Amino acid sequence: MPADSCNEAEMMVSGEPLKQCQQYPCSPMDARDAFKRLDEGDDGEYYAQDRMVSHLDSLALRTVTSVIGQLVIEESPVILDLMASWDSHIPADIRPSRVVGLGLNLRELSANPSVDDAVVHDINRDPRLPFGDDIFDVVLNTVSVDYLTRPVDVFKDVARVLRPGGLFLVVFSNRMFPDKAVRVWCDSSEEERVILVEEFFSRAGGFEKPQTFVSRGRPRPRDDKYADHLSTSDPIYAVYAEWIGGHADRTPRPQPVLGSEMVFSPEEVQQRKRRIKETLRCPHCDGRLDKWTVPDNPFGQTWDNEHMYVCFNDACPYFVGGWQHMSQQGNRSASYRLMYNPEKDTCSPIPVPGLTALCESIVEEGKEDGGDC
Repeated sequence: MPADSCNEAEMMVSGEPLKQCQQYPCSPMDARDAFKRLDEGDDGEYYAQDRMVSHLDSLALRTVTSVIGQLVIEESPVILDLMASWDSHIPADIRPSRVVGLGLNLRELSANPSVDDAVVHDINRDPRLPFGDDIFDVVLNTVSVDYLTRPVDVFKDVARVLRPGGLFLVVFSNRMFPDKAVRVWCDSSEEERVILVEEFFSRAGGFEKPQTFVSRGRPRPRDDKYADHLSTSDPIYAVYAEWIGGHADRTPRPQPVLGSEMVFSPEEVQQRKRRIKETLRCPHCDGRLDKWTVPDNPFGQTWDNEHMYVCFNDACPYFVGGWQHMSQQGNRSASYRLMYNPEKDTCSPIPVPGLTALCESIVEEGKEDGGDC
């Protein structure tokens, strides 16, 4: 992340005391103008124009709904949709007792079928939320955190309105209105933005350790209006944490997974691996494996044989789930594909930073499913 030296003038931007510089050395949050924007005009006027459109593709939106559905485990929760618009992405099987939508456009909030109470409030102008203490079980913030000019103050007040053990879920992608997104967000990579949101939680204090979820590298829906220009679905990143003080015996929240993508059970996968020498099909998705030339390694040969077989199906659950698994291991910029070694009759993962990685070494295409190579 961009490293600016810390000084008192720069620290005043984020409203944090100077001692934070020692706790978060050279954090980009403390750089001069970190939370300035290209358009510093009135937010109320900017968002007065109705924007009742989907800002993510359909697969990404389903992922958002799935993540919310898996993490909100309370019965009849009271939910605050922070910086809300015309859709809160709350799945139908969650039955909230009340949903409050806080945003800047009353017409958009009024069109939101999930919202019971619409509140117009500019949290960049006044980060204190117009609610009492311990009101909500869940606070959602979807694809809006990049517009917060005082995020730590907002996160602190979210903690105030949450009940003990309540959930604060922040979801974002790589799309934004660049004239209203803050500088530190625009200057950061996608992986660095995850770290930024984790730091917002940490600086606010009082939250349990934030957890993350990543969905990226999935094929873009073929009926999407940008399908001819973009091969991958909009990535989804979620950072979430509970407010401290929940009951020790409460049901723990699950780690969100893309379970609906699984094709075969673990037992079936193992059975298919035992037959892979004859089938040359991926045991995870049944896609035909591509023959792949092992690249030359000037620093020493990694494998003895000249060719491997690799699954290049971009919808393969092994590849799709790899982004989340690698993120949990601390690598937020890679996934892996299944590779089969015909000499040793073994399967193993081969790391990839994106959809087109390794494609240049395909010598015999055998896949029947869509891919980006």
